[in-house]
Amino acid sequence: MVRKKLKIDKHSLIPKHMRLSEKEKEAVLKKYNITLNELPKILKNDPAIQKLGAKSGDVIKIVRKSPTAGEAVFYRGVINV
Repeated sequence: MVRKKLKIDKHSLIPKHMRLSEKEKEAVLKKYNITLNELPKILKNDPAIQKLGAKSGDVIKIVRKSPTAGEAVFYRGVINV
């Protein structure tokens, strides 16, 4: 039996993850009047962001489908552990 390798970024239960540019990152931090350390964290080796080439200090934008809001946007700061 041959198993296909799971493409985690294509799975229906995994929301869309995007790495923000430095300009976008600064805009988000300014909009919410926060620092990078105040964002919730996501590990650099999280399977959902491995293909994004994220490094410590980057910001990840997560867009989840929501039955009430249509789409809900979340931000996470990338950390090493």
